[in-house]
Amino acid sequence: MELNGKVAIITGATSGIGRATALKFAEAGANVAVVGRKKDALQHLQEELKELKVKGLTIQADITREADARLIVAETIQKFGGLDILVNSAGILTNGTIEDTSLDAWDKMFNVNLRAVFNLMQQAIPHLIKRRGNIVNVSSVTGLRAFPGVLAYCVSKAGLDQLTRCSALELADKGVRVNAVNPGVVVTNIHRRGGMGEENYEMFLERSKTTHPLGRAGDPEEIADLIFFLASDKASWITGATYSIDGGRAQTCAR
Repeated sequence: MELNGKVAIITGATSGIGRATALKFAEAGANVAVVGRKKDALQHLQEELKELKVKGLTIQADITREADARLIVAETIQKFGGLDILVNSAGILTNGTIEDTSLDAWDKMFNVNLRAVFNLMQQAIPHLIKRRGNIVNVSSVTGLRAFPGVLAYCVSKAGLDQLTRCSALELADKGVRVNAVNPGVVVTNIHRRGGMGEENYEMFLERSKTTHPLGRAGDPEEIADLIFFLASDKASWITGATYSIDGGRAQTCAR
């Protein structure tokens, strides 16, 4: 029970990487505050947490709203008395190039993937300082490498990586670590929510076998394992890192 008694906030917790992380933390004994927008999905996750016999707090919130970000932290502190870990897993992805990405689409991408993370970090940092806690941001291989057709997503994740590095440097003397994970293609619903049809998604996953040197897309649980490590005391001398976990995708070149 490596996180026994620790308190963690996990956004985007009702699906994909966020959900896998919430369950992983709970299995390790953490008290988890899980954040999502969908009430039904939160209730289902709450039942799973009960089965693991851990203290869970479900918070229905829109992380792009400043008041909701304050509420997330306030309710967590009220319930558990402190905060040790913040995992920013919520994110969105939509297609678009430099020629056809609208300002509205650009703003929406940055509001969710970067601005909301910045705001929630600011709300959480005073409490993390008290307990020498840490932050793990869920970025992407697109933050490290350029990919066509997802311009705003790439730039928002590159910004998230730099936010990770800069805040890690500024918080190091306060004992707070900040790291990020940079997954390749992972089997979640993010592409479907971004508008990709089922047939195209299946073709996309099949193509991922050739674009990732290890020959497949990743699973959410694999990313959760790395997040868990970075959030644990085993990573006590790691900060400002952006960790590739992508089946080798970031090592490849277009050809």
